[in-house]
Amino acid sequence: MRGPGPNDPCWCGSGKKYKKCHRDRDAEAPPTDRKVRAGTVTPMRAVAPSIPRPSYARTGRPRPAPRIADPADRIARMRRAGRAAAEVLAEVSRAARVGVTTDELDVIAHEACIARGAYPSPLNYHGFPKAICTSVNEVILHGIPDSRPLQEGDIVGLDVTLYLDGVHGDCCATVPVGRVDDESERLLRVAEECMMKGVGAVRPGRPVSDIGRAVEAHASAHGYGVVRSFCGHGIGEDFHAEPQVLHYFEPGARELMQAGMTFTVEPMITVGDERHVVWPDGWTAVTADGKRAAQFEHTVLVTDTGVEILTALPR
Repeated sequence: MRGPGPNDPCWCGSGKKYKKCHRDRDAEAPPTDRKVRAGTVTPMRAVAPSIPRPSYARTGRPRPAPRIADPADRIARMRRAGRAAAEVLAEVSRAARVGVTTDELDVIAHEACIARGAYPSPLNYHGFPKAICTSVNEVILHGIPDSRPLQEGDIVGLDVTLYLDGVHGDCCATVPVGRVDDESERLLRVAEECMMKGVGAVRPGRPVSDIGRAVEAHASAHGYGVVRSFCGHGIGEDFHAEPQVLHYFEPGARELMQAGMTFTVEPMITVGDERHVVWPDGWTAVTADGKRAAQFEHTVLVTDTGVEILTALPR
């Protein structure tokens, strides 16, 4: 992640230069209130030639992937990819401790994907330079791993996607670093509940708007915002596909869920304003008011009777 320079637009969206707006206030703020500072981003890491890779791995430009003709075979592959992604997420989550840099977490994820014969899906997707996204505190999503060490009281979103057997598995969790304050604990709990409310709304024959209705109702009941600018998505042979899965109620989202569909449910929940600002790196999206956000995500399969979570590890 790269933060705003003195002459860059301020993160708050005021339109002023950072040096004329929040720079001095950020410097004077106590550690728990300071905005995320970026570190150095290391060069993109290589993936062994023996690892099968998606279309964009070399060029950065995705192309439609060939469809897997046999539905049962496709679902079996999705289960394997989902399980592998969940294993990598669990491994990276255990490593998120005080003093560890997000770049070190990226190395762990990168190597864990390769150990499973998988390609880390974000790597070079539209030029993204790392294997995972690491979103700290007020970063909503798409944070770029860098040399910034995690600090006591941080929260960090870990978004893991991998490409295995011709399909992608995608999951995310936001975890505490050391001891966090009560508000952050509550945010993490409610954000995960919001995801599960959305997953629980998945039913064949029902509109995808049911998912957003369930998520938004739970977030609103706890006084939290739901980010509207980013959504869940179809996933399988392609990293991102239809349908779009909104995390707020939109009556126009009438597409019906059908057995065999695979997509993500990944709400981003905010303590304050749900609007966002994108850093100059073109990726890192932060809350407009600088307050914390949390994201959880599963890849799910619509079944004949309901839903199967493909990125859940056996208990």
